[in-house]
Amino acid sequence: MSETDRQIALVTGASRGLGYAVSRALGAAGWHVIAMARTVGGLEELADEIEAAGGPPPTLVPLSMTDDGGLQRLCLSVYERWGAIDLAIHCAAHAPPLSPAPHIGEKDFDLAVDVNFKGTKRLVTFLQPLLTVRPGGHFVYVSDARAGQPFFGAYGASKAAADALVRSWAEETVRIAPRVSIFQPEPMPTALRARFYPGEDTSKLTPCATEAERLIQTIGLLQSA
Repeated sequence: MSETDRQIALVTGASRGLGYAVSRALGAAGWHVIAMARTVGGLEELADEIEAAGGPPPTLVPLSMTDDGGLQRLCLSVYERWGAIDLAIHCAAHAPPLSPAPHIGEKDFDLAVDVNFKGTKRLVTFLQPLLTVRPGGHFVYVSDARAGQPFFGAYGASKAAADALVRSWAEETVRIAPRVSIFQPEPMPTALRARFYPGEDTSKLTPCATEAERLIQTIGLLQSA
């Protein structure tokens, strides 16, 4: 299969956790994965795993969700090279320190909002044109159920705001492109979760690969790959 015949998937947070697992599964199934994350080592490991599984070499993008200009340049480059994106899966998130609501640090709160909420807004804005070029464009947002829990004020508020934004977009696009979905994973042994629950018995958590497979099956991502 030539590069121009492959479906294109952009995955954020692709260097570890669910983003890594989803990227690996899609790559192994023949998708061309644009893997975006800040951690270069994790992206390089992902590329090795995809190629070892027989998939096409992914495009690795070391980029932060806070880099407005970088995201715009990425989308322009994608358009110039492929013309469109078939799928975007937004897994990236920032875990600020747990804190009572009155004591949340301003820098911690601002960064959580910039990554989790504004970062999602940037993706919605910049990816919408790429996801509507070809029929079937699909945006998947990975949600979180911890909004409103004690000490999760900064994380929960920023994720809840992003969740509300994506839910509005989903309602707005019911009859037009792109398709917008929200996926709620089971608790997984991720680095993000470890920041919230250090010392947790991870053997009781659902493996990221299992949740990646459930995401793929739930919203039928590989039906046309």
